[in-house]
Amino acid sequence: MKTTKAVLAMAISVGLTLGAAAEPGKHPGEKVDLKSLPASVQKTVNDKAAGGQVVKVLREDDPDGKWNYEAFVKASGKESLFEVDPNGNFVKQHE
Repeated sequence: MKTTKAVLAMAISVGLTLGAAAEPGKHPGEKVDLKSLPASVQKTVNDKAAGGQVVKVLREDDPDGKWNYEAFVKASGKESLFEVDPNGNFVKQHE
């Protein structure tokens, strides 16, 4: 009987974890490898980086279910941040 309760508790825990992971906007800022992204996204990131070093790229989920890639670029000792949509379109520059 104890084994059945333990298995049931584990199944509920896994179900809740997976349900939360699938909910948009709940896990923002997942780090992604630039080389794994579509060519159009890579091109826009590299063009906007303008010779600077791409420090990291995050997949940023919005609460409404939409998402963009945020690129962090370091150039001339300064860091900048901008967003690119999944189709490779530039969205906005962050201050």
